[in-house]
Amino acid sequence: MRKITTLMFILLLLGAIGASKPVKAQEELTVYSYNSIEWWMKEIVPIFEEKYGVKVNLVLIGDAGEVLNRLILEKDNPQADVVVGIDNSYLAKAIDAGVLEPYKPANADVIPGWIVEKFDPSYHLTPYDYGFIAINYRKDMVQNPPTSLEDLTKPEWKGKLIIEDPRTSSPGMAFLLWTIAVYGDDWLHYWEKLKKNDVQIVEGWSAAWNSFTKGEYPLVLSYATSPAATVYYDNNTNVGAVAFKEGNYLQIEGAGIVKGAKNKELAEKFIEFLISEEAQEKLPLNQWMYPVNKNVGTPEVFKYAVKIDKPVTVDSKEVGNNYELWLKQWTGLMVEGKSPDEILGKTTTSTPSENGKTCGPGVVAALALIPLIFRRKGK
Repeated sequence: MRKITTLMFILLLLGAIGASKPVKAQEELTVYSYNSIEWWMKEIVPIFEEKYGVKVNLVLIGDAGEVLNRLILEKDNPQADVVVGIDNSYLAKAIDAGVLEPYKPANADVIPGWIVEKFDPSYHLTPYDYGFIAINYRKDMVQNPPTSLEDLTKPEWKGKLIIEDPRTSSPGMAFLLWTIAVYGDDWLHYWEKLKKNDVQIVEGWSAAWNSFTKGEYPLVLSYATSPAATVYYDNNTNVGAVAFKEGNYLQIEGAGIVKGAKNKELAEKFIEFLISEEAQEKLPLNQWMYPVNKNVGTPEVFKYAVKIDKPVTVDSKEVGNNYELWLKQWTGLMVEGKSPDEILGKTTTSTPSENGKTCGPGVVAALALIPLIFRRKGK
């Protein structure tokens, strides 16, 4: 009997030892993105984690420019598997830096061809949303809003427009590219007219929108969907946006696999997930952009967004080749007080100003951060 008892004890002990063997660690996917994408990610990441039995390590790094710079710094020892939020302003720079691994998702056919064509047919980045930059206005302060870029230089709008700095703001950079697309080589002369018309330039979207909502400026650079967001969050229909005669600048955002990713297969699944219906249907009310999945519609509140029929873009390769030059020229005019002719003659010897400095006549000194009315910007 004692032998049987001893044998049973040994078997139970062996079973316990076997049951306590180390379990394989849960697979982890590291995703880099910009701060304001957090709300969309909070809704969709748990779905992905449950679907694939993995853990997503979401790392939020300032705006899209800072995210890309982080990838470039880590190029020889990549820490991320996926990057989300590189737009058409930074696309060429990202490709040239060699930090992305091309991948065409298995479900790429859900994206309309025109979006892929205008963004990245090579699929270094897969588009997941798009939208348009637009001048917003307060209906209680403006009866007949400007309908073109040229209108913004007219006397009736002197000192009434607030925009974001292209060196520190995604919509600010998009506005600069918008003017370059429309005016070509003459864009510096257009900005000279804006400067003479006392355009206000601040560091980021939050500062600009704060001044706009306080009634300090009746016009602000924002998005075509901003009126819809204002209705959704504040039940306020006092904000309008304008489809300009020249067209409005198209912003497309994409996600890609980081070159050297440790979890490439899982990264591919995440890219496919971002353009799936279950992820895309949660995008509009968090990103305030349009979903790229052609099977996903927009919420009813998007009827308050201005419809844009004329997208304006600058070729991503041209942006990549001239990005630093254009910013240097813009700084020379708007910060250093040089004339367009002087800048065009001395571009190669001019020195870029310190990044993040605000500029423009009557500049707002205090850039107080406010709780975001829209769950986005600063990209």
